[in-house]
Amino acid sequence: MWIALIPALAWGSIGLISGKLGGNANQQTLGMTWGALIFAIVTTIVAPGNFLANNNLQLWVAGVLSGLFWSLGQNQQFHAMKAVGISKTVPISTGAQLVTNALAGIFLFHEWTTTRQLSLGSLALVILVVGAVLTALRDKSANSIEQNEDWKKGTTALVLSTAGYLGYTVVVNLLKVDAQAMVLPQALGMVAGASMFALGKDAFKKESFKNIITGLVWGTGNLCMFQATAMIGLAVSFSLSQTGIVISTFGSILLLGEHKTKKEMVYVTVGSLMVIIGGVMLGLLK
Repeated sequence: MWIALIPALAWGSIGLISGKLGGNANQQTLGMTWGALIFAIVTTIVAPGNFLANNNLQLWVAGVLSGLFWSLGQNQQFHAMKAVGISKTVPISTGAQLVTNALAGIFLFHEWTTTRQLSLGSLALVILVVGAVLTALRDKSANSIEQNEDWKKGTTALVLSTAGYLGYTVVVNLLKVDAQAMVLPQALGMVAGASMFALGKDAFKKESFKNIITGLVWGTGNLCMFQATAMIGLAVSFSLSQTGIVISTFGSILLLGEHKTKKEMVYVTVGSLMVIIGGVMLGLLK
């Protein structure tokens, strides 16, 4: 059971680790994909059976496309973190991903067919949206402290990030490939996408190489998610992975010094809990 908590710990730490390692959004994304590729190569060499059994053109097309979409999602999420802070980006991004993936499940894959699924699912979506909005609320008396936030840039980045993450998951479901076998092709797509973003933008600096660590952490979470799903099912493992926003949100406040007033801490705490509750409800419907 403990292995199901590793994705939350690993993915929830991504923003904190990259924030400590430094670099701009493009360098962070590129270094992260290098780490993910190293992890994918090692795991494929150590356990090649699943990859070899499913190795075909469809697997490669789905993997590379999924990786390209992921690179857009992660790159823009890093941009959003730079614009409005990790503590606001992560809950909003998590909520937006859960909502859009749920809507894709409804309209593209017809996952909700019963009255119970439609009623509880709709309630979960409302909770997610309200929670995400709460995390972004400002204490109006603290405007002078938050004047460095760029919500125009941050909102654009969050929209693009959500679109990227949506494509990352939808492609896999549409082409019906084995997600665990797809790790290596996906990592290659991730590197290709990140390279396009970083091209001509100080890509080969020490910050990019330092962020290989971020990619190794992400790869660890990804592998443990596959294993947890096989052991305890998608619903529970997916739900537990959503608790990672607690680490990233409050870690950025405590470790990276993102300032919050007492009122904003209440907003962030309640909003984050609502995003987790909404995510758990959606997970249990799957």
